[in-house]
Amino acid sequence: MLSRLTRLPRPAALAVCAVPVLGLFAAAAFAPLPFVIAQPGLTADVLGDRDGKPVISVTGAPTRQTTGQLRMTTIQATGPSTTVTLPELVGDWFDTARAVMPKEAVYPSGGSDKEIEAHNLEQMAASQSTATQAALGFLHKDPKDVKVQLNLADVGGPSAGLLFSLGIVDKIDGDGSGGDLTGGRTIAGTGTISADGKVGAVGGVALKTQAAHRDGASVFLVPAAECSDARSELPEGLRLVPVSTLTDAVQALRALTRGEPVPSC
Repeated sequence: MLSRLTRLPRPAALAVCAVPVLGLFAAAAFAPLPFVIAQPGLTADVLGDRDGKPVISVTGAPTRQTTGQLRMTTIQATGPSTTVTLPELVGDWFDTARAVMPKEAVYPSGGSDKEIEAHNLEQMAASQSTATQAALGFLHKDPKDVKVQLNLADVGGPSAGLLFSLGIVDKIDGDGSGGDLTGGRTIAGTGTISADGKVGAVGGVALKTQAAHRDGASVFLVPAAECSDARSELPEGLRLVPVSTLTDAVQALRALTRGEPVPSC
């Protein structure tokens, strides 16, 4: 093939070479790619009700009526087995209301759609248990005496841990001085939580800030390591507060209520 091309005039040779290259581009354009397309998802007030039941129920300790909201945030992504092609990615890449994310950043590798959904729900259940440990540890409550039930099992993943912990703290102790931890505001946020109260990074923060703003939040608690991501598409009027621990988050919310300075991204 090469010896024949050398005898062709240069324009003809280039045209012949371009045919397989164009074919490769055409094939690539419609080949499935390892990405998902995500957009802002639902938010849920952990201080409110879900399907007619309180999201947070506490027994073994007095609880208080709360005002304001603590909204956990989510993203909505194309399914793990959904085919995403290059033309779709190009269109969504420049849409600030959507994001193109590596599939492995959203879904665990391997397994069927049902298996991945089950895994995500298991992560949420584990997150709720850990959030309870963190909150009761912060409040110096014995988990043998105080029981917490969380009713939000149909949302997958561990990223609501911080908001669950804050909800438990607000239900039991408020701001520690008789007022609400929220100060009557709509507070949103995201972040995993460990049993000792450390806040971990999550995915899709920029989309979650959009969901929070859409649903009325004025403050967004973000894992400190993800400040730059959260700022990238920050809606106007939404205040970012970086946190590294549950204690950070509680202290920041108390300071907001008192009109004192709080950290910012």
